[in-house]
Amino acid sequence: MYSIIVGALSGWIASLIMKVDKQMGWIKNILAGIIGGGIGKWIAKLAGFEAKGGMINDIIVGVVGAVVLIWLVNMFFGRRR
Repeated sequence: MYSIIVGALSGWIASLIMKVDKQMGWIKNILAGIIGGGIGKWIAKLAGFEAKGGMINDIIVGVVGAVVLIWLVNMFFGRRR
């Protein structure tokens, strides 16, 4: 349950940052946040940070990872002009 709540918040905040909130529903927000949490922890580990702590830390790491995930998805599958 914790992962779903943190994932939903992280994905939603990331979708607002990336200005894709209108295209993403709550399921995509949750998935982006959960997958983004894994990506964010991996990025933090590469940068030499310890990605553990409380809920706020988990949300921040999840948002960073979800922003990267949304950017990658838009880069590969986004609209082409």
